[in-house]
Amino acid sequence: MDADRFITDRLRAIDASGIRRVFDLAADLKDPINLSIGQPDFDVPDVVKDAACDAIRAGQNRYTQTQGIADLRDKVASRLAVEFPDTFAAADGKLPDDTGVLITSGVSGGLLLALMTCVGPGDEVLIPDPYFVMYRHLVTLSGATPVYVDTYPDFQLTADRLKAKITPRSKLLLFNSPSNPTGVVAPPSVCEMVVELARRHNLLLMSDEIYDEFCYEKVDGRCPSPMAYSRDTLLLRGFSKTYGMTGWRLGYAVGPRAIVEQMTKLQQYSFVCAPSMTQVAGVLAMDVDMSEPVEQYRVKRDRVVERLSPHYELTVPGGAFYAFLKVPEHLGMSATQFVEQAVKRGLLIIPGNVFSERDTHFRLSYACDNAMLDRGLDVLVELAKTKTP
Repeated sequence: MDADRFITDRLRAIDASGIRRVFDLAADLKDPINLSIGQPDFDVPDVVKDAACDAIRAGQNRYTQTQGIADLRDKVASRLAVEFPDTFAAADGKLPDDTGVLITSGVSGGLLLALMTCVGPGDEVLIPDPYFVMYRHLVTLSGATPVYVDTYPDFQLTADRLKAKITPRSKLLLFNSPSNPTGVVAPPSVCEMVVELARRHNLLLMSDEIYDEFCYEKVDGRCPSPMAYSRDTLLLRGFSKTYGMTGWRLGYAVGPRAIVEQMTKLQQYSFVCAPSMTQVAGVLAMDVDMSEPVEQYRVKRDRVVERLSPHYELTVPGGAFYAFLKVPEHLGMSATQFVEQAVKRGLLIIPGNVFSERDTHFRLSYACDNAMLDRGLDVLVELAKTKTP
């Protein structure tokens, strides 16, 4: 059978992740220094594990409502009502009637539902560059066209950068802060600016805030968010990074009810619902204090900046657990070539063209133990001092 003839053009337009190529290059390494993975190195808190196990033993293993269990939706609503009191003017911890809450299969699931709901052929989606690797491919899958907004060298959106890319076909702005891959956090002024531009140009503003707890310079105790300025924002958050629950597939979407209801309908015919036992555990997880591991990651961030800023052009990450560094010009190579040299020395990092239309930078993740991080930093310092590859 000619299986290739059954594969759609839509799927052929999506490349396999460039991250896979790094692992292919590293297949024969005995003890790799892995600074490539965007996954916390701490485990799920025991109390959350116990809650999931108890739910399984209690028989909570069936489908839930498509929109998620009431306890978790109520918990999300009350948390956001407290976090954004000016936005929601909420009473008794409830969100306004025009705001919907959907429990999703991770933030990735929420992204897919939102894009398939809100954009299609003929629409343009504005994506700040650099961007999370999944964005461009999900936009392609939706049938819409990605339009990249260059944010080099400081990786911050500005009104001028954004306005230059807005056309009559622009429909959605995909906003991510703290950012993967740069770790940059948008300040309140930028959050307010993107809300105003979205309002002026009739754009849906979708804010991916999966790293919201990993914000090292919070403002009034929280990470800056466009939701602080408009409840027309479609907010996506999740449990994977904050609680080490990457395999549990749990997130949520909050925004205009009309949009959230259509996302819920699509979830009914796709994911069906988020995993039942993880939803039960998620209610409890939201009360767990994760400030200690977040502080440990801030210290790791400081270590990366201290060791590498003398050798690399580096915008200090304000959140998440990544740094996006420019390959030194004296090496005369692309980021892809630089990563190949790093792999030869046992170090796994990701070339910038996985996350960008440029190939001048590379991403490292410091979501690892300190010993491995120091080994990786040693290799990078050595590479920066190399005169020839």
